[in-house]
Amino acid sequence: MPPVKLYTLSTCSHCKRTKQFLNDLGVQYDFIDVDLLQGQERTDMIEEVKKYNPDCSFPTILIGDRCVVGFKENEIKEALGL
Repeated sequence: MPPVKLYTLSTCSHCKRTKQFLNDLGVQYDFIDVDLLQGQERTDMIEEVKKYNPDCSFPTILIGDRCVVGFKENEIKEALGL
């Protein structure tokens, strides 16, 4: 299974649903709650998100070399090869 990384906000309901969806599928993933970062670390992370998603909306999900923006079950499953 390709590596999965989520960029999320701690208060985002779509982000929470995405995490739960991945948990339900048994997918291991790393996530960063961007809004909980501070200072330069937060600025750097926002710039990283913009590389994949220029609108910097959340959740931004990296699955291997694919980027899925938003909680889109079918796109996530397809990118995971499920």
